Amino acid sequence: MSSLACLYSFRRCPYAMRARLGLLFAEQQVELREVALKNKPPQLLEISPKATVPVLQLNDGTVLEESREIMDWALAQNDPHNLLNESIRHAANLLIDENDNEFKYWLDRYKYADRYSELTEAKYRQKGEVFLQQLESLLTKNTYLLCNSISVADIGVMPFVRQFAHVDRDVFYNLPYPNLQRWLNQWLQDSVFLQAMAKYSPWKEGDFLIFGN
Repeated sequence: MSSLACLYSFRRCPYAMRARLGLLFAEQQVELREVALKNKPPQLLEISPKATVPVLQLNDGTVLEESREIMDWALAQNDPHNLLNESIRHAANLLIDENDNEFKYWLDRYKYADRYSELTEAKYRQKGEVFLQQLESLLTKNTYLLCNSISVADIGVMPFVRQFAHVDRDVFYNLPYPNLQRWLNQWLQDSVFLQAMAKYSPWKEGDFLIFGN
């Protein structure tokens, strides 16, 4: 049995992205099990009946079922880049709260506007832009969201902004948010993000893949 924690993940899920980023910035190795969402492995269902990724099972059997828990756990083990900067930790938590509650709500409706007929796609985008405007304002003051170095706020929020941008890239890059566009493009080229987004085949019993530095 592996002594590594085991991460059930799905490459394109923004929650799983930020969990993987947290693990990479914390320099934590885990066993990675890429999940096919239409064919979830029974091992995942056994430890987490809700079966939404990411899920991290520690080697003592503890199961972390939320991406923020996984980020916090990883960075509590090791935080060489000071992502949990205490001076901005409260602000980071508030920003991630707003991302996960308000922004994610409108992001889902913008991305799947054909499923939500109450408003048009453009109206859903405009609702989501309220959060983007807040991020643009923050990025006029600093290189990253809350300071001039990467913090947990950046890795907590960026995968969702990426998903928003990718609904219609042409529209996104014509919006009046130059600092946000710069910040996202910088992330999309970042070596840690590229490592987090490496493609793997869905896990099956008997496979063993180490993820991380």
